[in-house]
Amino acid sequence: MEQPRQKPMVSAILAPLFLGIIGFATLAGRARFSGYHTVDVLQLLASGMCFGVALAGLLRGWRSRGEPEA
Repeated sequence: MEQPRQKPMVSAILAPLFLGIIGFATLAGRARFSGYHTVDVLQLLASGMCFGVALAGLLRGWRSRGEPEA
């Protein structure tokens, strides 16, 4: 039997990963790293959270593949 949750799981991983990459690339592309403003720090934290959500989704997907279906 096919798993209907596979497609939403992929989008739940790729969306935060994509947002995290965009946020980090925007922040890393700025000329100076030493003078972070509060907004820059919040953007960096939000990007890290997106990466964390994507990583948690990947680990959950890999863990569920090894479990036998009930």
